[in-house]
Amino acid sequence: MPEFLQASIQVLLGIGLLFVGGELFVQGSIAMAVIFGIPQLVIGLTVVSLGTSAPELFVSLSSVLQGADALAVSNVVGSNIFNVMVVLGGSALVRPLRVESRLVRRDVPLMIALSAAVWGMASAGRVTWQAGLALLLGLVINTIWEIRTAREQPVDSGSAEPDIEGDAASGGWTLAVLRLIAGIGILTIGSRVLVSGATAAASYLGVSEAVIGLTIVSAGTSMPELITSLVAALRGRTDLAIGNVVGSCLLNLLLVLGGGALAAAGRGLNVSPELIQEDLPVMLLTSLACLPIFWTGGRISRLEGGLLLGLYILYIVDNVLPRTTLASWSDEFRLLMLCFVLPVVMIVIMTQAFAFWRTKT
Repeated sequence: MPEFLQASIQVLLGIGLLFVGGELFVQGSIAMAVIFGIPQLVIGLTVVSLGTSAPELFVSLSSVLQGADALAVSNVVGSNIFNVMVVLGGSALVRPLRVESRLVRRDVPLMIALSAAVWGMASAGRVTWQAGLALLLGLVINTIWEIRTAREQPVDSGSAEPDIEGDAASGGWTLAVLRLIAGIGILTIGSRVLVSGATAAASYLGVSEAVIGLTIVSAGTSMPELITSLVAALRGRTDLAIGNVVGSCLLNLLLVLGGGALAAAGRGLNVSPELIQEDLPVMLLTSLACLPIFWTGGRISRLEGGLLLGLYILYIVDNVLPRTTLASWSDEFRLLMLCFVLPVVMIVIMTQAFAFWRTKT
């Protein structure tokens, strides 16, 4: 028990350090951008979204350097599933989310295409450094595309950008540099502590690193996205809540996974058969689920948000159940999911879509 307690403390401490480090990293990066006169639009599309994905990036890189490839890949997969089901679902429960047509036309289809591409890359049991380089190149192209297309959109006069600029610039050059350095340092330490604790916990519990990465680690590294989206929803900034989720999912696939594969160099990132056969398809399905949900009235209702949260709970149970004393019930549980839960989900989505269609005719 002392070993498990020590591992649990390491995991909690690592998550706390990642949260503090990510916040300092965002503050320092925004301040530096303001000092250099970088437009607020560019800051929002690059620096802020990078800041919320920094925990995933540092944890995955630290995992690769420590030889825990399963943790690096499962962290990306689990974070994307958590973002859509928990962050998006929880935000919709706080306030129904209005969906911008740009997300349905451009960003969500891109997220679906990338999820399918990553599944294809990993299907051979390895994400090579060439695939990682291609993902990073895609990140550069997508960032340029985001900035160019976003300039065509009208600026919301109610935006919080002036507050961000004022807060960032108030500290001056020295404070900005200190925040940036401190953020990077704390993120580095926190990622190492979290990976060490997660590996020890997996060993003690007798489960794979992939399971720990899909559950505890992915939830911990996704806390910045969850808090950001919940606060945005409470303040009525539903566009920010949704954009944060979709942007973070794209960065996880392009930057975090691509950077991890490149850091693994010649050996590439090993991907376990369980991830290929079960969790990567779930990640793709959650991305696909966004389109019909986004189409139903141009908003995500509380019902749809509760549905996403409920599905995530079932997903966690499906991952944990086979490793418990109730493992003999895992097949019956999956049969229940296939024969009852999935049809109910489809009926709810189709009903919502039909109701929306009736209002338009």
